[in-house]
Amino acid sequence: MNISFDDNALEELYTTGSTKERKYKKLPLDVVKQYVKTVNYIKAATRVEDLYLIKSLHYEKKKGDLKGVEVVWINTQYRLHFGSSPDGNGIVVNALIIEISKHYE
Repeated sequence: MNISFDDNALEELYTTGSTKERKYKKLPLDVVKQYVKTVNYIKAATRVEDLYLIKSLHYEKKKGDLKGVEVVWINTQYRLHFGSSPDGNGIVVNALIIEISKHYE
C-alpha cells in the first residue's frame, strides 16, 4: 500500500524514530518502535482487507464523529488513525496516516 503522512512529525517519527513535535516527543521508545512496525504492516498490505488478517492490529472502521477514519492498535494504549482511498478498480491501495492517539483520551 502507498503510505503518505498528514503530519510531518509523523513522517519524521517513522523515518528517524524521534521528532521535536510536542505532541509526539514524549512517546515511550517501545511505542515508537511499535508505531514503525504498525506502519510497515500497513505499507506491506496490498489492500485494506489484508489488515483484518493481522489480529494484533484490531483493525476497525470508525463510525459517528470519526466516520471515514480507520484505526489499528499500536499497543493496548495507543491507536494509529489513518484514512484509505481506492484506486480505479475499487481496491484500496493508498493510506494517509493521520495521527497517533491515546485510547480513551
